[in-house]
This record gives sequence, C-alpha cells and structure tokens, in this order.
Amino acid sequence: MSTTDTTETERAADEAAGAQLSTAPQEEAPALGGPTLGPIGWIRWFWRQLTSMRVALILLFMLSLGAVPGSLVPQSSADEFKVQAFKDAHPTLTPLYEKLQFFDVYSSVWFSAIYILLFVSLIGCILPRTWQFVGQLRSRPPGAPKRLTRLPAYATWRTEAEPEEVRAAALTVLKGRRFRAHTAGDAVAAEKGYLREAGNLAFHVALIVMLVAFAWGQLFKSEGGKLIVEGDGFSNTLTQYDDFKSGSQFGTDELEPFSFTLNSFTGTYEKTGPQRGTPRTFEADVTYSEDGGKEKKAVIRVNEPLEVGGSKVYLIAHGYAPVFTVRDGKGKVVFHGAVPMLPVDNNITSTGAIKVMDGYRDKNGEREQLGFTALFVPTFAGEGKGTMFSQFPALDFPVVALTGYHGSLGVDSGLPQNVYQLDTKKMKQFELDKGTGKAERLLPGEAMTLPGGAGSITFEKDIKEWASFQISQQPGNGLALAGAIAAIAGLTGSLFIQRRRVWVRAVRGEDGVTVVEMAGLGRSESAKLPEELGDLAAALAAQAPPAPPAPTAADDPAEEPAEDPAPSGEADK
Repeated sequence: MSTTDTTETERAADEAAGAQLSTAPQEEAPALGGPTLGPIGWIRWFWRQLTSMRVALILLFMLSLGAVPGSLVPQSSADEFKVQAFKDAHPTLTPLYEKLQFFDVYSSVWFSAIYILLFVSLIGCILPRTWQFVGQLRSRPPGAPKRLTRLPAYATWRTEAEPEEVRAAALTVLKGRRFRAHTAGDAVAAEKGYLREAGNLAFHVALIVMLVAFAWGQLFKSEGGKLIVEGDGFSNTLTQYDDFKSGSQFGTDELEPFSFTLNSFTGTYEKTGPQRGTPRTFEADVTYSEDGGKEKKAVIRVNEPLEVGGSKVYLIAHGYAPVFTVRDGKGKVVFHGAVPMLPVDNNITSTGAIKVMDGYRDKNGEREQLGFTALFVPTFAGEGKGTMFSQFPALDFPVVALTGYHGSLGVDSGLPQNVYQLDTKKMKQFELDKGTGKAERLLPGEAMTLPGGAGSITFEKDIKEWASFQISQQPGNGLALAGAIAAIAGLTGSLFIQRRRVWVRAVRGEDGVTVVEMAGLGRSESAKLPEELGDLAAALAAQAPPAPPAPTAADDPAEEPAEDPAPSGEADK
C-alpha cells in the first residue's frame, strides 16, 4: 500500500472516531456550477432552511421581539377602557397601530404567523435529530483511530500484563465509570455523555410543549373580576361577574360550579417609619362550597389564591364601602346599603356615587331620582388642614364629603353606566345651608339634610370593607410550568454535560512487553477531558502496573568503555 493510501485510511479512521458526537444535521455545500433548482428543489431548500436550528433561534427571537408591543401598548383583550383612553390621547399613532394590529398583538396575523412557523420549525428540527439520536443509542462506539497520539488527550505506558488482560481490565474500569464500552480489535472503545444530546432534545421538545400550553391556555381560558362587600357572596355564573373575558373555544358551561361568601376582610398597615402606610396584612376570610356541597372555611391572601377544581380565586384589590341611609321628606327610607368606593391613592382616598333610582318622591309627591357624589377618606387630616385627602389607609378618622343632586339619573336610556360615577347632565344640584353650599362633610353617624324638605342622607357608623377578586381558569398553566422546568433541566444538561469518547489500545511491543495507549476525544474542547483521562489511566495502571524501564547500554558495567590513556604529552610530565 502506498503512503498516500495509508494517509487516506488513517484520515477516514479519525473522522469515523469523531463522527456522531452530535445530532446536528450536516449541511452539504452546494456544488458550484450545479443544475438550477426546480420547484421541488426550492421547496426542499426552503424546508431545510426552516427546520434548521439557526432559523428556529431567529424565529424565537422574533417572537420575543413581537411580544414587546403587547407589553407597551394596551390590549383590547385585557382592558378596552385603557385602549380607548390611549386612542383618545394619541390620535396620530392610532391609525398606524390599528393597521399593525398593535392593540391585538397576540391574535394578530403577523404574531400568529411567527408562532406557527416557530412551531413547525421546532418539530421539523427535532424529529430527524431524535431518530439520529436513537440510532446512536442503538449503535456501539466506533473503533479506535489508527494514531491515538493525534487526539487532544493521550497517555501511554508499558506493562508486563498480557494485552487481553489489559483490555479486560479497561472494560471493567470504563463500565464502572458508566461508559458504554466494548472491545473492537486490539482496543477498547467507550463513550459517555449521551445525556447532553438528550438534554438538547428535551429543551427543544419543552419549547414545543410551552407553545402548545400557551395556545391551549389562550383558546380555553376564562377570567373575570368581582367586587364583593363584606357579607355578600358570589356564585360562579356568567351573570355574577363585573367583567368577564374568555378564549374563543371556551364555553360558559365549563365554569366550575362553586360559590363563596366574603365573611370579613382584614388589612393592617405599617404605622411608623419610612414604610408608613405600607400594607402588612391583606386577608379575606371566606366560606365556600363546591357544587352545592358542604361549606368550608378558607383565607385568601395576596399570591395565595383559593383553588376550587380547575379555578383559582385571587385577591387583587381592597377598599371601603360606607353604609348610607336616604330618607324622603316624610322620613321614609328609600335607600339603605353599603356603597363601594374606588381608591384614588395609596392612602385609599376614595370616590363613589350613591344612586336612588326608585321609591323617592319629592315634597309634591312627584317621582324623582336622587344622586350623591361622595369623597371618602379613612383618615381625615383634620379641620383647617386644607386637604381632604386621606393621611393613612386605616379607618382612624373616617370622613365623607357629599354633594347631592335631584332629577333623572339617565338609567332609563338603556345605555350602560359606570356605577361609581354620577351622570349629572339631567340633574340639578341641591343648594345647601351648611358646608360649602354645594357639599357637606360628615362624620360617622351624622346626616345631611336636603333643602326644601327633600329628605336627608345619613352616613352610618357601620363602615364595611370590600375586596376585589379575580376568578380564572387557565388550563395550560400546569403544562407550561412542566415545559419550563423541562426546558431548564434540558438546557442545563446540554451546557454542562460533555459528550466524550475514550479508547484503550493494548498491543505487544517488539520486546515482548505490552504497550498501553489511552486517548480521549470530546465534542468540544474542555480542560476536564485530560483530567478524566488521567483518572482513568491511574485506575487502569493499578491493575496493569507499568513495567520497569528496559536496561540501556549506560546501565551495563560490562559494556562501560575503558578510560582513554592520558595524552602522551601529559604522561611525559
């Protein structure tokens, strides 16, 4: 065999030794001057590009980038009022944003296209790599290359043990270190680190699982809010919600059958220091039952929801609901109840409206409607302080300022109204003898007398609290969490586990002593590979100890050269 043929054979053996350390597809370079691609060729080229890992990463980045407008611009699916407020405040940007579907990012055509392409790309990338990885698991590690000295980690020594004994000991040592090993010719071939590729595949499969979970959650989710005053309850039916939105595939018959009552709400706040007014305790004590079953007690806290079947009840907000009593000119009670007030600052300065729609008659006996705007503060600054804003969130010094109106509330028009605001377009304000003439400030237990014998409104001493709850069904959350955990585990394995191969060759030398060679090859360069090979060599050397060095000519006294006689000139002296 010529030198050229030998070199080609060795090169082929080296390539075989390092082959299949990865499941990444091998890209073939296009032939220069080759035939022009036809329709089928272009389709195959497009499919190869789409299913490449490079394109999958680009699509993943584009999906993350596409989600940015959904975080910065109000979304119609989340809050239509904020969307309308944004449109009113930005009349120039609104037409552009509507064309780009920025108000419905997650259901837009372009976001869905990226989402679907990423889904297809990941599947097309994973399937061939999975079959290739299964094939690697079923096959044996390749035989040793011709020259182990070319590999990055190498060790050698001589031993008096027989080559067969050395190879048997190498099999035992390598299998004891969890290598897949077998004897191939005059060497033992071993491989380890398959979990690297398994982790890589698990990471990409987990991404698909997360995409599926996200789509599933968007299609079958439901989410609604409900404000409940202490003593009131909620039944999980569509008509009970203050606001409700769901996925396109969700049916109202899928709502979990349960109900609960808000028994009491407890809120405590930091009283001193720089954190004064910061909430310390937010707890809603509730009684609930599933599908008409036995009642149970529970406490709902922030980030500690009540779980009923597949639904979760979150505590998201809190406020006060002062109790008012409205009487007509004859003293008849025409309204009595707790009126929730909406907070406008962190100290729970709140606004609201009291609406008397039925049962009231003026001094002439004519039917009329009453309305009152209210500004409630749980902790009043005090008379003459120049402010009506609350100084602390707790009920330390509650005060309410009322402004009265009479006329038509506009509720008979059929148009929806905000229950926390008063439409005064068809109403006339009462002129008061006290206060500012327009509004009057009341303490608990005090009443405001309406002029002209129109009646009165009393601010009762009983001040209730309300809590706002979010009731949601997210069927894809558990699957998304499992996918996220699997993705982290798979990514950790693919980053920190190294795929490597080790070969141990044992052959008899020309002098009859066995020559042992060990070499290792990893998928990527790592300082740990030489260290691991050194440990393996030490373990094998314990069973096949190095032979004493062969004697050399310098070590044999019989062959020591005689001293040269002194030069003649020296002897003469």
